Amino acid sequence: MKFEILNKDTRSKARTGIITTAHGEIQTPIFMPVGTVGSVKAVSQQDLKDDIKAQIILGNTYHLYLRPGIDVLEKAGGLHKFMNWDRPMLTDSGGYQVFSLSANRKLKEEGAEFRSHIDGSKHLFTPEKVVDIQRIIGADIIMAFDECPPYPSTKEYAKNSMMLTHRWLKRGWDYFNASQPKYGYSQAFFPIVQGSTYKDLRIQSAETIAAYSSFGNAIGGLSVGEPIEDMYEMLEIVNNILPLEKPRYLMGVGTPVNILEGIALGTDMFDCVMPTRNARNGMLFTSEGIINIKNKKWEDDFSPIDSNGTSYVDTYYTKAYLRHLMHAKEYLAAQIASIHNLAFYLWLVEEARYHINKGDFYEWKSVMVIKLATRL
Repeated sequence: MKFEILNKDTRSKARTGIITTAHGEIQTPIFMPVGTVGSVKAVSQQDLKDDIKAQIILGNTYHLYLRPGIDVLEKAGGLHKFMNWDRPMLTDSGGYQVFSLSANRKLKEEGAEFRSHIDGSKHLFTPEKVVDIQRIIGADIIMAFDECPPYPSTKEYAKNSMMLTHRWLKRGWDYFNASQPKYGYSQAFFPIVQGSTYKDLRIQSAETIAAYSSFGNAIGGLSVGEPIEDMYEMLEIVNNILPLEKPRYLMGVGTPVNILEGIALGTDMFDCVMPTRNARNGMLFTSEGIINIKNKKWEDDFSPIDSNGTSYVDTYYTKAYLRHLMHAKEYLAAQIASIHNLAFYLWLVEEARYHINKGDFYEWKSVMVIKLATRL
């Protein structure tokens, strides 16, 4: 596995690159559709490949561990084979999901004890067990087990949480390096920077993570309710410390504007459930701005969903027809809207790569962030 930087923007910290994995190349900056349980909601693998042009997708350790279970995944030969996906894959460690189960989990030095949201059964995730699970899932890139502190957190809580994450990282890193992949190809292990919105904690965490010889690094604990200015400030601080020659992954972010600003701050990889979740509720992201397709103004608008044509659905279906499907609660509505939003996100990062390589990313971004934030 390797990462090569191709071009850098002169007026920002944006850069283009290529991550090479056993399942193919990933052109960065990249957005990764979220396939939590081995499925991107309402979207087939064929559409992900052929229309959306996803280069890498995500699976989630917590959800896949509970269902279908690691025994099934191991018998299948890993998640790639189980879901018939032959391109790169990344798995989250489950730390965020355990964090979100605050009423049903207990944190201790050994790990995180939690009850399943499915049947209430009790489980324990340790840094070592999470590596084992991700070995069985077989993702190309796997995450260290961490605690994601809520926002707001007191500084004392954020510091204790960060130190626990660092201790868990050491255990997970040692165990990862003492173990082997299960399916004959290499896996990369990403540590995760934490520290909430406290500048000194983020610096300390980034310096700790940067000291590991990991293939790449992740930035967690953002987009959890903090002001957007704080997110950008923390991201800038962390990216100034994390090694330039390694890919940087901002976890769980975000809107199209967030992604462009994140790219400008030197981030290479993004994921978020927003494009599919918002699609199912009728919110569409387009090259001219944001559309709530349920609004009456689209009732007799027979123009394409997005005249830019980032996906076949943009020209195949009209705004009026998609609005009708939404109000009729047809399953096809979620499919069309999800394909559109994901294709738009992948188009957006492709355009960002184009403009970084061309040398006018900063000027292009300045125009696009205004458009992308506009409600039509």
